[in-house]
Parts: sequence; C-alpha cells; structure tokens
Amino acid sequence: MIGRKKEMDLLEQMYASGRFEFMIMYGRRRIGKTTILQEFSKRHETIFFSAQEKNDALSLLDFSKLVQEYYDGGFVAAFANWENALDYVGRKALDKRTVLIIDEFPFLAETNPSVKSILQHRIDHDWKERNIFLILCGSSVSFMVNDVMGYKSPLYGRSTGSMEVQPFDYLESAEFFPNYSPEDKLITYGILGGVPRYLNAFDPEKTVRENIISRILMNGSFLNEEPQTLLRMELREPVVYNSILEAVANGCNRVVEIAGRIHEEKSKCSKYMLTLQTIRLLEKHVPCGEPDSSKKGIYEITDNFYKFWYRYVFSNKSYYDMLGMDKACDDIMGEINDYMGPVFEEICRQFLIRQAKDGKLPFIPYTIGKWWGNNPVIKAQDDIDVLALDKKGNKGIFVECKFRNRPMPMEEYDDLVTAAAVFSNLKEKKLIFVSKGSFTEPVKSRAAREGTVLLVPEDLFA
Repeated sequence: MIGRKKEMDLLEQMYASGRFEFMIMYGRRRIGKTTILQEFSKRHETIFFSAQEKNDALSLLDFSKLVQEYYDGGFVAAFANWENALDYVGRKALDKRTVLIIDEFPFLAETNPSVKSILQHRIDHDWKERNIFLILCGSSVSFMVNDVMGYKSPLYGRSTGSMEVQPFDYLESAEFFPNYSPEDKLITYGILGGVPRYLNAFDPEKTVRENIISRILMNGSFLNEEPQTLLRMELREPVVYNSILEAVANGCNRVVEIAGRIHEEKSKCSKYMLTLQTIRLLEKHVPCGEPDSSKKGIYEITDNFYKFWYRYVFSNKSYYDMLGMDKACDDIMGEINDYMGPVFEEICRQFLIRQAKDGKLPFIPYTIGKWWGNNPVIKAQDDIDVLALDKKGNKGIFVECKFRNRPMPMEEYDDLVTAAAVFSNLKEKKLIFVSKGSFTEPVKSRAAREGTVLLVPEDLFA
C-alpha cells in the first residue's frame, strides 16, 4: 500500500491501548478508506462488516452470520434485533481484543436510525469497560460529520478518535508512477489529483498521452464517466451541479460569475455550491493573510480530476466524438501548460509545507496560500502565486511558479519583487522561483547575488 503511514500509525496506537476505543473514519468516495481498513485487518483479527444498501432485516442477518462465524465458527440464526447482536459482541469481547469495523455505516444508519442510539447505549453501559476497538467508516461526509459526530447525534462525545482521509499530495501520488519523469509526474497529478482509485486507473507503463486516450477519452472506460457516476450517487439534481462545476473549471470562480454563466439565481447557486463544499468537491479560498469572511473569496474545484474532466471531457464531449481520440488528446496536450498553471501553484504550496515540516524553511508559516489584491506600487491588481507569512507578521516567503517550456526571464523576477513590495511591513523577505523551463542566465546570476532560490521540477522530488 502506497502512503497512509500516518493513518496506519493512529489505528495501531488505538489498537495497542488495551482499552475501549472508538474511531470515526470518513472521507469522500474513492479516497482509500476501505483499503486502509483492509490493510489494518491483515495485521490483526477483525470483524469487518461492510454495510450495503439493503433493508434492515437483511443487514442484521448479514451481521449475525459474520459475528457468529467469527466467534463460534458457524451460523445458528439471525439475532432478533440489533440490541441482541451487539450484546453478543460485548459478551464475547471479554477474553481478547475485539476489533469491530462497520464500513459504509451510513447505509446501515439510514435504513435504521435507531442503530446510533443502540450503539450509544452499549458504549455507555457496557463496551466502555470492554476490550473493544470500534471503527465506524463512511463515504457520506455530511452524514458522518453531522449525524454521527454532530452534537445532536446519540454518539456525540463517545468517539476517542476521528480521521478524515485526505487525498495524496503530489509527492505521494508520484509513487504510483516510478518510471515517469518529474515533469510527467507533475502533469499526471494535475490530471488525476491525489485520489488513489484514479491514480490506479492509469497504467504506469504507458505514457501520459496513451493513458489520457485509453483511460479517460475512451467511451466506457472507468474515468470517462466517473464524475457523472459519483455525482448521481451523491446528489439528487446533477444537472445544476454539473453546470456549476463546468463553470468553475472554465474560469468562473465567484458566485456572481457562476450564476451568470449558468443562468441561475445567485441564491440558488450559493445553496448548491455549499453542498459541493460539503462533499469536498468545491472549496472557497481567500487571499493569504485575510480572514475567511473576506469578500475577495473565490471558489475552486478541489479535485484535480474533476477540474480536468469538466474542463475538457464534459465541455467538449460532442466535439471530441467528432474529432476522434487521438486529435482530442492533441487538443488537450496543446494547452496542458496553461491548464497546469494553477495546479503547479498548488504543488509548490504543498512543497513549501513539506519543507516547513522538515525544518528547511527560515520559519514555520502561520498562513500559506495564494494572495491577490491591489498593489499601490503599480496602482493595479496584482497577485503572488504562493505566500507564506510567519505568526508575528515579520517574515514572508514569496513564490513565483511557472509551468512553461521556455526559461523564466528577468521580467518575471521583477514582477515578484514588485508584488512583494505590497508587504512593506515585513522585516525579512525570501524569494523562491519554480520554473518548469529553468531560468535565463541573467536570472541565475541575480539570484546568486541576492540569495534567491531557483527550483526546477526535479528539485520538487529531491
């Protein structure tokens, strides 16, 4: 299994405690939750119950068979109710550590909401004194956050740990493609993001181009219809959500712009966008250093594959069908550098975070992200690709990221110096340039004189 050391370490720590533990694990679909739990189950004996979209009686029957086979080696009969089933687990847990995993718990709790209260009663009156490690896992993020961990839930305050499984970053994602060049690893991350199921869909022995054709553009391939499939599973009105995601993927990032693009009321758009944020497909960004309530907020698609799919596959389906897969791929690759621009900024932000954790930055950033706003020096709007500020507001790191084939010229250097002048209160400023196409000789000479850091794609994997 690639990555997930932090997640496995936490599970192992809770397993080794020798007392009652209750972990709530959640995360969007395809993110790898079940894979983590399966890997954990290889290391320890577990009761692994995968809930399905069945009625309550059939779910109870499946659970009865599983636990009776586990403890007694055979199935006698279904328990009369969930109270009896969980009492049975509690009695059997007297002798040894019992790990009970209920995967896709929302399927169970939505058909029988009382299951949450039954679990709460067993925890309070029996299990908290038992050698039990309970893990509830779910892909419905809103359900797990609100209906399982929320203060109105019967299970509120009972868990001893929680874990939202996150996508891999660019460096972890690169492990799926060990033979790719640094540039191709970055492009692949730009296309697929950090979702393990999507990364596994590409063949590491094929080129990026070959994979785009056979794994994304080809009708019937998993990735060709995946965003639509997932949206139908998660949401009731995919038409509006599709329109919003297509608008954002094509550059509309403010509510008023999105509403105008899809011809819907602003209030309706805001409501639907909130849902997309809840299921972790959309997120709001504000300029680095400003509060979350800033009116300068913009929206971006969190998942790179959705960003790529809605920009190219969804927006151009009829055109690509006529063009053919080879020429459609030429069309995509012809503007891949432009597409990668914002993605490359996020990659550089991730790189800075890793550098900070390894103690390789002048300070630990308190805030880090993109900045945009008015620059009084040039009397115009300006931006900084990645800005990192320390907690006291005395130090700053300014990063310019260029995913272009040509060497970065001096003009780009001057532009970042001008943008950094907005932050005149900083006592210390560090400049970093990251360029796919390396740098001109004058830029290299100036950087050496001024102590500026110059990086190329290879450096991001060092």
